[in-house]
This record gives sequence, C-alpha cells and structure tokens, in this order.
Amino acid sequence: MERKGWLRSALRACLDRLKTSLRVCLICFCLLVAAPAFAQAGPPYYTNDPGTPGPRNWEINVAYMPFLYTDQSITHTPDLDINFGIGERIQLTYENAWLRVHNLPSTAKFGLGQSNFGVKWRFYDAGESGWSISTFPQAFVNNPNNSVNRGITPESNAFLLPFEFSRKFGPVDVDFELGYEFVHKGSDGWLGGSVIGHRFNSKFEMGAEFYSQSTINPYQFQPTIGVGSRYRIHKPVVILLMAGRSLEAASSTQPYFVGYFGVQFLLPPKSYDADEPSPHKIRLRP
Repeated sequence: MERKGWLRSALRACLDRLKTSLRVCLICFCLLVAAPAFAQAGPPYYTNDPGTPGPRNWEINVAYMPFLYTDQSITHTPDLDINFGIGERIQLTYENAWLRVHNLPSTAKFGLGQSNFGVKWRFYDAGESGWSISTFPQAFVNNPNNSVNRGITPESNAFLLPFEFSRKFGPVDVDFELGYEFVHKGSDGWLGGSVIGHRFNSKFEMGAEFYSQSTINPYQFQPTIGVGSRYRIHKPVVILLMAGRSLEAASSTQPYFVGYFGVQFLLPPKSYDADEPSPHKIRLRP
C-alpha cells in the first residue's frame, strides 16, 4: 500500500509540473501571436537557428551571463562570441568567456573558460515559406591554463552535434534545435530548445524560449524558460536581453535565475539591411 501511495504521489507531482509548463508556454504563445510574428533564435537565447551572417560578414556578441543556483553561481564576465560568414550558408564560430565561479561558502574563483570552435552549415533552405535546416557541430576544449585544476572548468572535453530547424507557420515563425553531446571523461547528454517571437517594429522584438539539457549517466535534467528581447540602437548595433529560470524547484543543479545582457555588432554595417538584423548563436555552458 505504501508503494502504491508513493507511486500516486510521484505521478501527481509529474502531472503538476507538466501542467505548469504547459500553462507558461501557452501564456507566452498567446502574448507572442498578438502581433505579426518574427522569430529568430540565437543570442540572447540558448537555442540556435539555421541563420548565418552571410559572405565575409561578422557577428560579434559580447555579454554578461549569470547562472545562479541556491549554493553556487557561474557568471560569464564577459562572454565573447565571434561568428564569420563564408558564402551564404556557412558560419565559423569561436566562443569563450572569463568565468567567475562561486561555490558557497568558499571565495569566488576567476579564470578562462573552455574554447568553443564550431562550423554551421545550412544544408537545406526552401525560402521564407519553407523549411530551413542546418547542422552546427562544435568542439569544447580546455585551454593550456590552470582552470581545470582550480575547478573553474570541467576536466572533460566535448563534441556537440546539433540540428537546427526553422519555418513560418502562418503568422508564427518557429525555431527549434535538437542535439547530442559526446563527452570525453564524462557523461554524454542531450539538448533541445525552441523559440517563438515577434518583431513589434523595425527596432524592437521580443521572444519566449523553452530550453533543456540533460546528462545520461547519471541522469540530470535542466529545463529552463526565458523571455528575451532585441533592440536595435543603430544599424550595426543591437542590444540583447534575456531573463529566465528553471521549471524545476531551485537547487544546486536547477538555476533560480539565468540571464543574457549583451551587445551585438554586425560588420560591415553596409551588409545589413536596416530592417533585418541577423543575430544568431549561444550555448548554455561554462
């Protein structure tokens, strides 16, 4: 009888979490479809989209990124994300961050994070009314410094193989991503995310994101939801903002706050249409 009661309680808790998640997603969806839709993943979101900067164009994102837990925090101060376009469908990426890692009650530690090298290829593009699909393999490697020994970065290096999808459905544009991470000296894992958004005018847009990542052995699941915006203060300069939290109760593995507060530079300025900024990439990882 005790076992059946425990099972009922566990099922009831899972259903309550699912109802809460669906309710939040429904509210975000209703807010976003209230105006003509414009959805684009990438900074300030963690989900990527199939977009690339274009031939010989640069997209540079500089941001402050806090990840706050009950007994620790990891902050990118700042995070530097550099993207370069080769042709219409290929993007080269390099990303790294100066990290502040604070595990209570110890004092905070500072050091260089892992280097992220990536190549995005949009191998299918049916235009604005059809599907766009890309793959974005990325390698996360430690630098020749003491960040691993000091507990700032994990010992394991990793290879991420995700796929990005984008399509307009009537008035709504949808971007989503699904990927598998191969980890050396660590647990493999999955990631997935989706973004829906609206552009309210030529300068301002908002969006909502559901994002999750998990490890397989041991199994850990971290679902987050966030609301973000982009504001174009000048033709090549875009303000990027996002705030969110885990859908689970805050703990040492579930953040009570995640954020992205940054600036994007699109170069050369003449390559970008005044009404079509082209932001696109970030990943939730120290």
